[in-house]
Amino acid sequence: MDKSRIKVQAFLSKVPLFARLRPDELDRIALGTTKVRVERGELVFQRGEPCVGFHIVMYGQVKLSFTSASGAEKVVELIGPGHSFGEALMFMNKPYIVTAQAMEDTMLLHVAKPAIFREIQGDPEFACAMLAGLSMRMHSLMCDMESYTLRSGTQRVVGYLLKDCEEGGSSELTLPATKAVLASRLNLTPEHFSRIMADLSARELIAFKGRKITIPDVEKLKTCAG
Repeated sequence: MDKSRIKVQAFLSKVPLFARLRPDELDRIALGTTKVRVERGELVFQRGEPCVGFHIVMYGQVKLSFTSASGAEKVVELIGPGHSFGEALMFMNKPYIVTAQAMEDTMLLHVAKPAIFREIQGDPEFACAMLAGLSMRMHSLMCDMESYTLRSGTQRVVGYLLKDCEEGGSSELTLPATKAVLASRLNLTPEHFSRIMADLSARELIAFKGRKITIPDVEKLKTCAG
């Protein structure tokens, strides 16, 4: 399949926010969208730039981060296909507070603010869907804050490894980014992250080679997450 020829309306219909819209409504949203191709390492936007819409990842991955006064990077979120970012700032008429960078060759849809406001004014249910999406993002951020303050480094790493695993049995996964990026995402230093992974491996709770992770016993690993 040629990814560059993905039909905008067909893609939007599979995004939870737009899944209930009629074809004519999807057509109107599509008229307000622009495909944005971003190569690996390229910036989508920088902190301080104006926000005039929001983005949805069609394929690829985007890292949201900010840099401290000392120059240290803090990864806030990794955004994959079908997920969006930037909605809250669009509604607040505020500039971006993070920098967005493509972690691999990525295709985005930029949905312009007027297209969204037009649908909100004509469809209260669409407005509720937008609120639900923003509420889920806020809930996720609060869970992150709880994890950083109340859970140990090992518990954070184990929780991350288990988040998409099915109950029982074994599981295999591929880390979506480098260990340094994931360490920042989990509010750990790269060294601490590596020590935790090595300890889990020594205890035979996981096995890894590069980004490939094998979990022999999901239930056994869960005991480390408390």
